[in-house]
Amino acid sequence: MWQGAREMVINDFPAAPDIANDHEAYLKNIDTIYVTDAYHSLSIERYRVTPELIEHVSSGNWNAEQNEQDKRQKDAMAARGYFQAFQVIRESVKNILAGNNASVQVDEDHQKWYCELFDPSVAAGILKASDLAGYRGHQIYISNSQHVPLSVDAMRDCMPVLFELLESETEASVRAVLGHFIFVFIHPYMDGNGRIGRFLLNTILASGGYPWTVVPVEKRDAHMKALEHASVQQDISLFSKFIAHLVVETMQGRPVAQLPA
Repeated sequence: MWQGAREMVINDFPAAPDIANDHEAYLKNIDTIYVTDAYHSLSIERYRVTPELIEHVSSGNWNAEQNEQDKRQKDAMAARGYFQAFQVIRESVKNILAGNNASVQVDEDHQKWYCELFDPSVAAGILKASDLAGYRGHQIYISNSQHVPLSVDAMRDCMPVLFELLESETEASVRAVLGHFIFVFIHPYMDGNGRIGRFLLNTILASGGYPWTVVPVEKRDAHMKALEHASVQQDISLFSKFIAHLVVETMQGRPVAQLPA
């Protein structure tokens, strides 16, 4: 899959800008785009969130232990988990900008992202901490999709291979696009694979100097169609062009994703 798709991704993408000298400016831009990113990524997963809710849970006002409304509201817990994961991902990006190998960094950190994503559900007593230990232990299925994620045994075999491919790949665009796609194709976690996949996409885009790129909820159908086509038909073309278009628009200062008025 990887070898058959990499040239297509390279042809679809602009050349990597390379990492800018001003790392703080890059990180500041990530901070600035956080609310937009969280709104769209959570909305893609059908959570009912608003920019105001996202701001609320990223502040010190959210407290699942003392506030029953915060504890019960699954959307608030998802938004809080996204915020906590984002803080860890920001550190991953910071390390990559400082020269750490992006693929190794993602390999080391993606489990931490996952744990933070669902930590509020642990705090609320909905999940046990042991539920977040390692990859899934059961077969799962994706709603409204012909693609069936890999069996548990195949998944456990393929995840190390994915990170070997990421580490050996020289093009940041290929690492980002195929890393995202194959991660979601494998579906290693019981939940949160889409969000983790988009985190992986952007973390590795940073290694080539590409900007943090938001997948807009308004393009959800096109996004899912492209992923489905890649998964079922083994044809990455729609997905590669979809991501490349979003990256180019962002690079040119015309990001597709906006907050609702």
